[in-house]
Amino acid sequence: MVLQKRRTFLLFVAAAAAGLVLSMGMAQVEKVKASRCVVVWSEGTAPKNIYPSDICGAIAEGLKELKDWEVVEAHLSDSNQGLPDELLNRTDVLIWWGHRKHNQVSKELVDKIVSRVKDEGMGFISLHSSHFARPNIKLMGTPCSWKAYISDSNTLKITVKDPNHPIARGVEDFTISHDERYSEPYAVPQPAAVVFEGTYTLNNGDTDTSRQGLTWKIGKGKVFYFQPGHETNPVFYDPNIRRIISNAVEWAAPK
Repeated sequence: MVLQKRRTFLLFVAAAAAGLVLSMGMAQVEKVKASRCVVVWSEGTAPKNIYPSDICGAIAEGLKELKDWEVVEAHLSDSNQGLPDELLNRTDVLIWWGHRKHNQVSKELVDKIVSRVKDEGMGFISLHSSHFARPNIKLMGTPCSWKAYISDSNTLKITVKDPNHPIARGVEDFTISHDERYSEPYAVPQPAAVVFEGTYTLNNGDTDTSRQGLTWKIGKGKVFYFQPGHETNPVFYDPNIRRIISNAVEWAAPK
């Protein structure tokens, strides 16, 4: 009798689980399975001929191999500027790409993001022109400006400066097409690590070297800035760039 009841119970559980899968759909099931959440935020100004699904779409695609992670795309044009409290409060890592619309991000949202990083340990990854993003500037507490911004280069060789850093795992030196050069100095606090350095080859044959990947610990949170990523260069499809961002997500996530 006991054995029969146990079998009946197990059949009930299996049937209920199957019904749950059918009613929820596979995407929602994967969301339930995921134990951590990364949000990829973008302002939506990248050219469609290079990034048809915007930059956040390209980055999110590159994160699909992460195990046990829910990957969410968010846009400035979404309600609550893409980060309603419910989503922000369960975000483990926030990736940010912005360029022309920094000042459209509300002070209220900036304060919430900074609090999530400093007080609760949310990871923050700032990409390319997001050095001027309002959350990044408030986290750094400095102007976050580079000496120069010049579209006079054709390639960027990225060199691994700290091969033992988790963000550099599986990455070797590589070269990408990149035509917008950011020149040192970079007005930020002393980083905890410089993971990557880069050398631009200019159109006249000269070169210019600057830091490309820097990390900080700010309050309880980890912050990573990665310089490559101008919207006219399809760098976020490059396997090396995707590996770096994936590594950075896992590194920046609170334990």
